[in-house]
Amino acid sequence: MAGNVRASRVGVIVVLCLASVGTLLCVTLVLGALRNDHAISGDLGTATAQVEQVLFDRTLIRFETPDGVAHSPENGVLYPDGLSAGQLVRIEYDRGDPELARVAGRTWLLTLLPVGSTLVGIWLVAGPLLWWLRNRDRATVTANR
Repeated sequence: MAGNVRASRVGVIVVLCLASVGTLLCVTLVLGALRNDHAISGDLGTATAQVEQVLFDRTLIRFETPDGVAHSPENGVLYPDGLSAGQLVRIEYDRGDPELARVAGRTWLLTLLPVGSTLVGIWLVAGPLLWWLRNRDRATVTANR
């Protein structure tokens, strides 16, 4: 029976660690988006970009800066929801680092819904699982008395 209690406690620790890591990743994602937006707003440049390719993990664009240099950010454009290949779109970019570009008018606030949904999902799974593990642990301890 002591093995069951120990396994249950290890289970609680594992579930808490996994949920905490997921939460930390979500918070880091929002802070990263906020940092990127701050960098773009700090040295703001605007341009019209052509959407080259829409992939699962990024949307590739091509635009020219006022000095005539063409840029195609390797990591794609930030906040690309609703864009399609061939489309022309206004973007805002960091003039000091033109690889950092976002669709004009879109900000880090757009990350809150998907990140918030992910956090709710994580804790909707972890919460009942933790409750079940704790109750099973208590029931085992009570049965041993």
